Amino acid sequence: MELDGNQQHPMETLTSEAGKLNQAQDLDKVRIGEGKQGSMEPENFISVNCRTLLLSRSGTAMLPRLPFCLLISLPVLLVQGSITNSSKKSADAPAGPVSRPPPLPPPPQGDPSWTLGLRLYQALRSDSSSVNVIFSPLLVASSLGALGEASVGNTSSQVRGILNPPSPDKAGTQVPERLAEALKSFSEANGTSFHLHASSAVFSKQVSPVDQAFVKQSQARFRVQHQTLGKGESKADLKQLQDWAKAGLSGLEGAPLEAEIKARAGALILANAVRLKGLWERDFSEESTDRRTFLGKKYTKVVMMHRAGLYRFHEDTDNMVQVLEAPLWGGRASVVLLLPFHVENLAKLEKLLTLELLSKWLEKASVTSVAISLPKANITSTLSLQKQLVTLGLTDAWDQKLADFSGVSAKSKGKLHLGGVLHWATLELAAQAGKEDADLQEEHIDRPKLFYADHPFILFVRDSATGALLLMGALDHVEGEPLHDEL
Repeated sequence: MELDGNQQHPMETLTSEAGKLNQAQDLDKVRIGEGKQGSMEPENFISVNCRTLLLSRSGTAMLPRLPFCLLISLPVLLVQGSITNSSKKSADAPAGPVSRPPPLPPPPQGDPSWTLGLRLYQALRSDSSSVNVIFSPLLVASSLGALGEASVGNTSSQVRGILNPPSPDKAGTQVPERLAEALKSFSEANGTSFHLHASSAVFSKQVSPVDQAFVKQSQARFRVQHQTLGKGESKADLKQLQDWAKAGLSGLEGAPLEAEIKARAGALILANAVRLKGLWERDFSEESTDRRTFLGKKYTKVVMMHRAGLYRFHEDTDNMVQVLEAPLWGGRASVVLLLPFHVENLAKLEKLLTLELLSKWLEKASVTSVAISLPKANITSTLSLQKQLVTLGLTDAWDQKLADFSGVSAKSKGKLHLGGVLHWATLELAAQAGKEDADLQEEHIDRPKLFYADHPFILFVRDSATGALLLMGALDHVEGEPLHDEL
């Protein structure tokens, strides 16, 4: 079953009704009981004035009558256990300090990774066949930055235009310095906020000699290594690149490249490989997981994770989108999710996105009690970014006659050109937190908002110290048992 635009589906009708009820906060219909110290007692946890919906289609059998109260209560009841358990733990121990929000990271506006990331994301998603795209704006920007430092003339101007230098909100700090600072921060967070495997390289084809100053600066400043491609044909080049990507993904086999690699003499190929598994500040317990339907490109049965807690949260009722920021362990990074109110594809939301609007949403997000439901998922994509970068204005770099990368090799001027920008990425959404036995501050949860991500959403992983954007992508589909339309 395909999800096409705003196509109506019976499950969408029910979900939409649930969303309206939650947004209105109609306490006469839904009442969440309050116990001592914010605990929720099972006998008075939720009370719903139930009504029955009957769905039908012309010329088809009618669905069984479903009590609407079950649809409303189940997502909330699933997180009841985690709230109750949290209350029991706090009752056994001395009352700890109330959880306080960490300081806000720098906003997306003015950051080169966000500037490139959003433009590149929208260029990728202009292709209607794009599904579950994920990539690292920080790694792409850093690789381009390394090559830009070795370019001159119009080539250099176009690379700078792609990165769009931010307004000087930090005195004397330019794009290369900001990228280097962000790379260092993410590297230090590895093993704390997430498990990260990341590699960046520039491959050269029959370029001799490569300037060692370029090699050293690219490695030291942008963490971009230099690799040489052999003298073989395109199949040999492709195998070498895929083997490199597999090593960069810590042994994970990435999806095959759809674009053909034809590296001529003098070609420079930028490559990035990144694999990330986030570690939540507070885990989703196994007891609060179950199998639900994800209403994506195809409808599938998937494992959904549920918990209630305090998160930065904002609802834009004009644009009908929920914004949630979930901290990762140690506060070094966070995951930001953008979820449409209704079951629909992401085209409408993607057209809205600007750095100004994203900055506004993140600034308005405040610490709120939220009941979250997320699918367990692996998002994986392999991308060739030449078409998208040309669209963004990087045109001369691909042409031997126009490109000027004389900083890479002065003796190869007239031959050097950009032969490809390749990207392998995977992100795992799982239930684990950083440390199960950590002494976290007590959460006081009161009448949580519902963030029920059973349909496509956009996600970001950003650094808390620098605000840089490590990952950006969309979850359109979750692998699982397919469902068929029985109507």
